[in-house]
Amino acid sequence: MRNLAAVLLAAVVFAGPAFADSTENIDAGWGFIEPDGGPMWNGSRDVLYDNGPYFNSAGTGFGGADESILQDQTLGMGTYGFGHQHSLSYMVADDFMVPDGETWTVEGITFFGYQTGSSTTSTITGVYFEIRDDLPPGGTVLYGDFVTNQLMATGWANAYRTLESSPGGTTRPIMANDAMVSPSLELSGGQYWICWNTDGSLSSGPWAPPIAILGVGWTGDGLQSLDGGATYNPVYDGGSGDPQGFPFIISGYGGTTDADATSWGAVKALFK
Repeated sequence: MRNLAAVLLAAVVFAGPAFADSTENIDAGWGFIEPDGGPMWNGSRDVLYDNGPYFNSAGTGFGGADESILQDQTLGMGTYGFGHQHSLSYMVADDFMVPDGETWTVEGITFFGYQTGSSTTSTITGVYFEIRDDLPPGGTVLYGDFVTNQLMATGWANAYRTLESSPGGTTRPIMANDAMVSPSLELSGGQYWICWNTDGSLSSGPWAPPIAILGVGWTGDGLQSLDGGATYNPVYDGGSGDPQGFPFIISGYGGTTDADATSWGAVKALFK
């Protein structure tokens, strides 16, 4: 989430979708699919870092679910999510900071994604990721690859990606996808990047929903690759043009600073 200016200088600006399925925009429509009571995510434990809230309106969705509202009316936003389909070698990326003087032992990462048209039973079948010590595609890969499926568990995150001008949609239930880091990874103070993509059993997506905060359009410095990781470019909302970040949660131990004080955890708590 930091050093946005450096990201913008280091990467070629990506102003719009260059390939099919790189983004899902509001012209994709919305609708209703009956929830079917699939397994629900029960939250991450031992949180070291939270990169941002995946929903911005608690309890306002169908059946009392939370909503990640795409603010098309008040902010002119237009992108539901960003393509990170493993089958297409599309990827997204975002950064995090380990505070100086700390050493984290990372044991797992929770990613968020959806497939349009799914019920609340998750259709996510795989998560692939790398942890790098510099802006991708540079730096050294400290953990992971895009060959090994690291998905440990997946479940509905009790939230829908919805449209401000057409509330109540249920066609984009957001799934929380827990990936394991095994063996665990020790990280000392500094900036790191996570690059990831996702597999699913439906034809639409998987899509990576951006961080969602009411009244805020610019949410981070996320990146997207459409060429198998050879290049990464900043992601922008297709309506407002605001840079977007991606929600993820890092779990493990060793942090001596409260995660709510060093990440978006404090903001996310406002919506719980």
